[in-house]
Amino acid sequence: MARRLDVTGADGVRLAAWDYTKLTGEDDTGTAVGAGSAHAVGDVRAAGDGRAAGDPKADPRSVPRPPGPRTASVPTPTPQAPQAPVQAPASTPGVLLLHGLMGHAAHWAPAARRLTGGHRVVALDQRGHGHSQKPPAGPFTREAYVADAAAAVEQLGLGPVTLVGHSMGALTAWQLAAERPDLVRALVICDMRASALGAASQRAWQDWFRDWPAPFPSLDAVRRWFGEDDPWVERPNPARAAFFAEVMTEHPDGWRPVFDPAQMLTSRETWVHDAHWESLAQVRCPTLVVRGLDGELGRAEAQEMVRVLPHGAYAEIPDAGHLLHYEHPEAWSEAVEPFLNGVLTP
Repeated sequence: MARRLDVTGADGVRLAAWDYTKLTGEDDTGTAVGAGSAHAVGDVRAAGDGRAAGDPKADPRSVPRPPGPRTASVPTPTPQAPQAPVQAPASTPGVLLLHGLMGHAAHWAPAARRLTGGHRVVALDQRGHGHSQKPPAGPFTREAYVADAAAAVEQLGLGPVTLVGHSMGALTAWQLAAERPDLVRALVICDMRASALGAASQRAWQDWFRDWPAPFPSLDAVRRWFGEDDPWVERPNPARAAFFAEVMTEHPDGWRPVFDPAQMLTSRETWVHDAHWESLAQVRCPTLVVRGLDGELGRAEAQEMVRVLPHGAYAEIPDAGHLLHYEHPEAWSEAVEPFLNGVLTP
């Protein structure tokens, strides 16, 4: 189970974070042994997690996750009363997981659960995503996302932290590492480019959002569209289908995303037009660049990113696409954990 922690981000935006730290008395899935309800950590509001049937290794959706929007695979749980606070040791190294655009903290669950002990693992719902606030007027700038991540590190006592980011979350992570080296111990960049994507990319995304057949009549229709019917899908992709089903919520007229597509475009607008090599070169901490073999970050650019980084390393996950940590959590953990253990061991 994951424990919810509340964070106040930039401009007072309310953010939800989820602590995956395995505590004394929990089994390998994070379930409290011999207890009927969840522990609370600090000012956490504890909640149980719904589970799908099946082996977690065979079906990543069956791994415990933070409570998400109402879906068939991850039902919304009933909050349970907090127990006596149980704190991870103060010396436990902190790891903050930052999801990508349109994602949410629960997408890290399959990978987070495969990280062994010795880390305090927290995932953040970034502004406009998941259970965090979605202010109508924003801002959804790079500065706001970076300030939110800094607030999470400071308010949750994670620093110096190891930042692990996917896609847009990876850019947030390395910009924070460049701007606040005092807060960051190490960095993992998952499938995020440093090159500018350009105006054509933004226009393509605008057209893509307009083409969504939303509201969807059912979650099966959501999975069918994002896993098979979407013109951007080259071949059936069950992981992509499951990824988007988890960020849908039911309305009277059907299923819609928990995020506002216009806010996603605004968020994206602030980083697709510029290259980010300069901020990458300013990252002084040990950094691992991870790509999926079929992801959006090409091998040549990934290796150039490693070269630009003062302390860069490289890892590649075969058979993985852009959703590498979600689609192949076991392979992801095998690629990342040796790096984490190396930088987090005194």
